[in-house]
Amino acid sequence: MNFAAQFLYSRSKKNDNPRETSEDEYDPFWQSDEERSAGSKQDPPCCEGLCQNDGPIRNGHTPHRSASIAPERLKDFGEEDYLNGDVKTWEMKIVGHPERLLGDAAEPQKPTEPRPTCAQNPSAFIRFEDISAAAFKIQCGVQKTPCTISGYAVCLSKQYGVELFLKKEHLHYTCSVKERGVLYLLTSLRQDQQKKGVIVASDSNFSMAVAHHASELRIPVFVIMAANTSPSRPKTCREYGAMVISYGSTPRDSQRHAQRLARENGYLYLEEEDSAAYLAGLGTMGLEMYEQVPKLDAVILPAGGHCGLLAGTAAALKHLNPRITVIGVEPEDCPLLQQSLKLGYPVKELHSVANRKLYGDLVAPPFGNNAFLLAKKLVDKVITVREEDVLVSMLRFQEYERATIDAEGAIGLAAILAGKLPELQGKRVAIAVCSANMELPLLRQCVDRALALDGRVSKFAVQLGEWPGDTAKLLDLLAREGVRLLDISHEKQFTSSSVFNVQVSCVVETRDRQQTTQLRNVLTERYTTLCWHER
Repeated sequence: MNFAAQFLYSRSKKNDNPRETSEDEYDPFWQSDEERSAGSKQDPPCCEGLCQNDGPIRNGHTPHRSASIAPERLKDFGEEDYLNGDVKTWEMKIVGHPERLLGDAAEPQKPTEPRPTCAQNPSAFIRFEDISAAAFKIQCGVQKTPCTISGYAVCLSKQYGVELFLKKEHLHYTCSVKERGVLYLLTSLRQDQQKKGVIVASDSNFSMAVAHHASELRIPVFVIMAANTSPSRPKTCREYGAMVISYGSTPRDSQRHAQRLARENGYLYLEEEDSAAYLAGLGTMGLEMYEQVPKLDAVILPAGGHCGLLAGTAAALKHLNPRITVIGVEPEDCPLLQQSLKLGYPVKELHSVANRKLYGDLVAPPFGNNAFLLAKKLVDKVITVREEDVLVSMLRFQEYERATIDAEGAIGLAAILAGKLPELQGKRVAIAVCSANMELPLLRQCVDRALALDGRVSKFAVQLGEWPGDTAKLLDLLAREGVRLLDISHEKQFTSSSVFNVQVSCVVETRDRQQTTQLRNVLTERYTTLCWHER
């Protein structure tokens, strides 16, 4: 009897009496000793954990979680199983040739300064599978925002011949699209790093998103801000659950202090970089746009400091439909992406007169090499708009959408109002309204300036005599024209007119440009000394 026959015969003899068969005899020969000791435990389905009823990640307070397993016991689990709090996740290892990436090979770049250590080493490109995984993982912590045609969008569609859809990313908990990338970045951290905590040095939307989602995930979070930061930002971060520290007089001082605290205490220093996890999280907005707007032809996104959002969204949309046109918009006073595309490498600093208080993250954070290479490959067009167009766009959102949108969120609509995109006539276009965080004093300034730019607030001066009733006649004329008087002043000492004349200056508000033109014509016929102040 050969060896194979003897082996089969011996196994059949043992099976005749199954009670005498030990469990070790049924262990597969390919298992290691540790896997055999693990027993016959079965893994739960891969979708279990993130959306469990006992501990979902969502806006609001999170219920009590069970105690997490100590890091030293992680070796008791399989090679691909690890614990992140009480959520078990799995990683897939693919053996073979890599799939085609969304970008080409890395292009030669000019040497740049070394960046501070961040959460992950930035990878050169991201895949569509990474964006899909991010969308699945953050679905319980970030809501799906609407992308619909509003009443004002219908008016614009008739006026400009473009079917507009507004992707209302300002409806997130922190009123910013950056929640998508931040949540996926935080959930990708190791368990030991989550226990130590994270630290960020910024007063931008990124820091508020980190403060909110880190608190929801029970991760200790510290936010360092400069002493001259607007009081509302530290207050908001404290309400989200972060420990806020005021240090230094400039953002650079705060960053150095945060990096020192991270080295001394083991915190993870986070900055808004272009890591694969952060870009993939931001790219989930593109998946929703494609799903919510059938037959989408083009998207308009903010550029500049938002190049990560532009690159991540373009990566998702171009994979789903390469014919979708991706357009980036940035301020005319600070064309970061345009200048970078012209030079061939990302510009870290650009001398400009752009107001950071108005534009916020559009001109503040420099984007990295990965976001730049993706934008260079996938973005079809980058344009700039004037500050006047951005202010009028913000005014339109307040009047028609009843939303206080800042410059970051309104810059996409500004490109349509300025007539910079005539090639989009007759097409279905989605605009990302990505932020709505504006300080109250800045809001007043922007509204007043936008009304003047829109031709609805005007200033003029006329020469009147000192006779009784002359000023009353002027006010009666304004009342008959249905004009609202905002301010009036008399000037007699510092005028070049007759000693018996007085200069009267008025600031008035009208319904629209047509009424303003009519008022100017009436005043010109009545007063030959009219001086109309152009904006």
